[in-house]
Amino acid sequence: MVMQRSIWVAFALASIGWGSGSPVARLLLDRGLSPYELVLFRSAIAALAIVVYLAVRSQLRAGRIAVTVGLVMAFTSLALPFVLSTIALQYASAGFVALPGALIPLMTAGMAHFLLPGDRISPAKVIGMTLGLAGAIILLTSGDSGLVAGGRPGLAGALGLASAFSIAAGSVYAKQHVDGYETLEVAGVQFVAGAAMILAATLVAEGGPAVPDGGSWLLLLYMGLVSTFVPFVAYYWLLRRISASFASTIGYIVPLIAVVAGIVLVDELLQTGIVVGGALILLGVAVTDRLEARVKSRAASRPGA
Repeated sequence: MVMQRSIWVAFALASIGWGSGSPVARLLLDRGLSPYELVLFRSAIAALAIVVYLAVRSQLRAGRIAVTVGLVMAFTSLALPFVLSTIALQYASAGFVALPGALIPLMTAGMAHFLLPGDRISPAKVIGMTLGLAGAIILLTSGDSGLVAGGRPGLAGALGLASAFSIAAGSVYAKQHVDGYETLEVAGVQFVAGAAMILAATLVAEGGPAVPDGGSWLLLLYMGLVSTFVPFVAYYWLLRRISASFASTIGYIVPLIAVVAGIVLVDELLQTGIVVGGALILLGVAVTDRLEARVKSRAASRPGA
């Protein structure tokens, strides 16, 4: 019973942390922080937290392969998507920007088909990709941004999809070297190097960050700890205790939390294009998971399996 409760607590921490990140980022943008400043402070706080966490666990080390994978993941799964998704928040609602992230598993499956031997795409994934693509097209072309005034949903959607694609590419690269590292080894390199990359980008783009005010620091601490560090640790804790398919359901919940939190915290709108496009994206992921699980169950039940 205690373990079951712990699993649900970790599930909630990961879902709420990731889901609330985009609306809180909107609050920070409204307070005058630039996208680069926001992601710089967010990543720096998360990097400091992960270093302390690893030091306490006496895991502050990394082998050669872990360093290489960590550097790649720092760019593909942290620096680039953080910047792209935060810029996208200037042009569309938090819920809108969060929805393309649900496509990451399907994008990963598509890349893995060509890059990972033995990881072939299945008919179930083709169905899911088709539904997800239809949803993405609706998001990009509906004209609904979820913002009270204006917005550029086409640009925001393109940035969101590019962010999801980058994360998927990093995941495939990590899978190619999965036997050569431990997850937490990579995490330390990923967070620290990612923060350094964002610092370099900020210096080039803006010449250095401004010092946030007190209220902004509280929101940044939330972003760095509750919306970045805690979900990461909770998710990988879950993967050691529950099935990957169950853990993946967090991907359905995160956009829904982002939509609700955006409406409550920053007066965003729930418009038709977002509802229909988002529903197709989530349906595509859900259908894929269901059909894949059914195929695996049948295979396992066969004599001699």
